[in-house]
Amino acid sequence: MKVAFTTQDLTRVDAHFGWARHIAIYEVGSDSAALAEVVQFDGDLKEDGSEDKLTPKLDALAGCAIVYVAAIGGSAAARVVNSRIHPVKVAEGTPIAELIAKLQAVMRGTPPPWLRKVMRDAAGDGAPREFDPDSAYV
Repeated sequence: MKVAFTTQDLTRVDAHFGWARHIAIYEVGSDSAALAEVVQFDGDLKEDGSEDKLTPKLDALAGCAIVYVAAIGGSAAARVVNSRIHPVKVAEGTPIAELIAKLQAVMRGTPPPWLRKVMRDAAGDGAPREFDPDSAYV
């Protein structure tokens, strides 16, 4: 499944969703992970309350199941969830490699219902993903 990380330095989740200079997208399986793409954002990324900067980020997440963020605003989180992507807020500076390893451990163990649905969808069984908005943050 595709998993995205908001990042400034490409090694850690160290960016607010709206201000991220990069979104690193990995293809993650229970036993493998590979960087699939890095989407770079230029221009003014400072905190200004503008929703316009969210559209390119949401477009970049197309096909992703999960996005890890250091922070995300309420309206942005709602737009991410409405795009059927599960936002996961983590401590700023958490290494991407560590998050991938933890995700893989959960995938190999007993994943929560929302992740089982994502994994089933990524496996191509055609089942639609259903997200519980109350579980938008893990």
